[in-house]
Amino acid sequence: MKETMLIFDLDGTLWDSAKGVAESWNEILKKRFPEKAKLSEEDIHNVMGKTMDDIAKILMPEVEPVSRKDIFDECMTYENEYLAEHGGVLFPEVEATLKELSEEGYKLAIVSNCQEGYINAFLKSMDMGRYFCDIEEWGRTGLSKGKNIRLVMERNSASRALYIGDTEGDEKACIEAEVPFIHAAYGFGGAKSPVYVINSFGELKKALEELG
Repeated sequence: MKETMLIFDLDGTLWDSAKGVAESWNEILKKRFPEKAKLSEEDIHNVMGKTMDDIAKILMPEVEPVSRKDIFDECMTYENEYLAEHGGVLFPEVEATLKELSEEGYKLAIVSNCQEGYINAFLKSMDMGRYFCDIEEWGRTGLSKGKNIRLVMERNSASRALYIGDTEGDEKACIEAEVPFIHAAYGFGGAKSPVYVINSFGELKKALEELG
């Protein structure tokens, strides 16, 4: 299995940043739309996994699109700065498992539907950069998650990959990318027909053994 690249979703799979995201967005919204500066962790959980364009439409549908984009561009910029400093909450067993997988010779990568710079905020705040050989973000390429998965595979000459994520959107991306999907059921979403379900991040080692 070590010739198989392991590509991870971020939110709901490796960490939960909802508290910090809500706090940072509320700081920006207070300046422009004080009545909107009441976002909660639950509000953020409900839109995680979507692109920022879609999130903006969901959270502020009544705001004119140009203004909405301007506001959320500011939110994204500040969010990256805030999370790079304050971080989020790693799910149990994430660091220990990533360390083991890396030492065993697996190539590890992250592909997320986030804005450019968000993954680096994660890597910096949680000191995780040593474990990953590549990352890709919707905000940098403008591509679907499925296409970004293939892009990372091509860049790293990986003929085989597994994607580990927590939502049905991740599962659909895997269908597009033609890679098997492992569902992180402890995260924020569901799945229809993953090749394997893990109920904690530490179960990933067992999944890899059983999938062969």
